[in-house]
Amino acid sequence: MEYRKLGRTGLDVSVVCLGTMTFGEQNTEADGHAQMDRARDAGVNVLDAAELYPIPPKSETQGRTEEIIGSWLAARGGRDRTIVATKVVGRTVMEWFRKDGSKGELSRGQIREAVEGSLRRLRTDYIDLYQLHWPDREVTQFGSNPVVFRQVEPAPGEHPIHETLEILDELVREGKIRHVGLSNESAWGTMRFLAESDARGLPRVASIQNAYSLLNRTFETNLAEIALREDVGLLAYSALGQGYLTGKYRDGALPAGARKTLFDRLQRYETPGAEGAVEAYCDLAGEIGWSPAHLALKFAATRSFMTSVIIGATTLEQLDHDLAAFDQPWSEEIEARIDAIHKVRANPCP
Repeated sequence: MEYRKLGRTGLDVSVVCLGTMTFGEQNTEADGHAQMDRARDAGVNVLDAAELYPIPPKSETQGRTEEIIGSWLAARGGRDRTIVATKVVGRTVMEWFRKDGSKGELSRGQIREAVEGSLRRLRTDYIDLYQLHWPDREVTQFGSNPVVFRQVEPAPGEHPIHETLEILDELVREGKIRHVGLSNESAWGTMRFLAESDARGLPRVASIQNAYSLLNRTFETNLAEIALREDVGLLAYSALGQGYLTGKYRDGALPAGARKTLFDRLQRYETPGAEGAVEAYCDLAGEIGWSPAHLALKFAATRSFMTSVIIGATTLEQLDHDLAAFDQPWSEEIEARIDAIHKVRANPCP
């Protein structure tokens, strides 16, 4: 297993991060424990969760994912060998995260309540990487990478970035979190967080968790330079395009137990031009003798701005297959063929 630095924290993280958002919905507690066992055996030392999880978000299941991680940590031990990353929700109309039924926002009280809840469910005294799941300010879409920019008015009661960092600083000083990160953030937002950290001596963001895949390389436009020059490395989610880049949905297939089959929540990867791009990358994988999943995951891992690629699975067979992708040999020829497709079918799923 390859390990890379997490920003300027001094932590070494595996190039593979185990995503856990299926734990408590598609996966049982026993399933989750088995996946974490297998990942640890393979050298994976990062688990990514969120107070929101499992997916799809709903009040009846919220928090189960962290509870499953917590029961595993309690049963297996090795907390000092496990980097636990989780997230607090940003501004949202969802009202089931807080005890008083408030809509989510990054206020002092809500962040504190969220941290305490995560610590309790995770059965730990500290969180290694605490991430803002999405901004407190209004953004044009969840991924903050729109095809067409649309002006959005500031949210009523929007919390300034420096105030968010001040709250996180308090939690760092109290030992409840070690490092902070961003998620679904823009280039402007990332640089504002860095500027406020530098100007006020507040915690410096160590990472950014955004979507990145063969179908969505918008991170490269502005954020990649920030990641490299400012040491805010990418933790990539949806490197498999929510399963589309495995080829399992080709020709309209709906495999039993798959997310699209169960929840039909994959619209981000069903945009105009997406199908043709998926076909092109799947065909390329076949031509070089790889599985489509291996091509997509190895591509993500070979980016200079990548810290760790988040993988998720619902079976151990899927997990083993995904882990094997990172041992595949990369070449300039594969890179050139991917770039040739990208030039014609760039970013259909931002």
